[in-house]
Amino acid sequence: MKNVVKKNTKPEYVSTGSIYYSITVTVKGVDQYFPQLSVEYTIVDLLGNKFEGEMPNIIGKLKSLIVLNLSHNSLAGQIPHSLGNISEIESLDLSWNQLTGEIPQSLADLTFLEFLNLSQNHLLGHIPQGKQFDTFDNYSFRGNPKLCGLPLTKKCGEHPHELQLEGDGDEEESGFTWKVMVMGYGCGVLLGIVLGYIMLSTGRPKWFNAIADVADHMILNRQNKRR
Repeated sequence: MKNVVKKNTKPEYVSTGSIYYSITVTVKGVDQYFPQLSVEYTIVDLLGNKFEGEMPNIIGKLKSLIVLNLSHNSLAGQIPHSLGNISEIESLDLSWNQLTGEIPQSLADLTFLEFLNLSQNHLLGHIPQGKQFDTFDNYSFRGNPKLCGLPLTKKCGEHPHELQLEGDGDEEESGFTWKVMVMGYGCGVLLGIVLGYIMLSTGRPKWFNAIADVADHMILNRQNKRR
């Protein structure tokens, strides 16, 4: 698998003499049955096991790989940058693991990559842009709360690992505070106008002045006692 198999004009299939191997594997997110497996169609399908630890860098040397499926395991650590060397790969599924760190930019250079699933991990930071990554949708990256950038709806902040939801954050908080202040000011002005009208129309200014005189008298008494 380290050497790219040359395309033969006559198809060859994996066999033991006169018996051909048949296999069902998950390719591009769909279970596919191969009654005869071509020697040119190199597949590593290890989904649904209990593999732990980090992905070995040597996987990046398997340049003839067409399909790599390591989903539904317990793989941890970062995605090896060397995966960008698997130039023939068409389907890459690393979903449902415990992978961390950023998505290597080298994966965007895989020109034959048609299916990518990195969902349900703990990846973070910017999603690489350009080339093949422009063809993938939200399904490829969902379940990674700290990922940001297209095709996700989360925008990336100024810092690499700073996430900002559109319409959330400080703008929402400041907008809410501004609205409360305006509402409070408007209610206060309206209440003042109404009370002023009632006082003027019912002769309450005299009653209000009486209260003010009593308050002034109490203040003067306290000042005299202090002296």
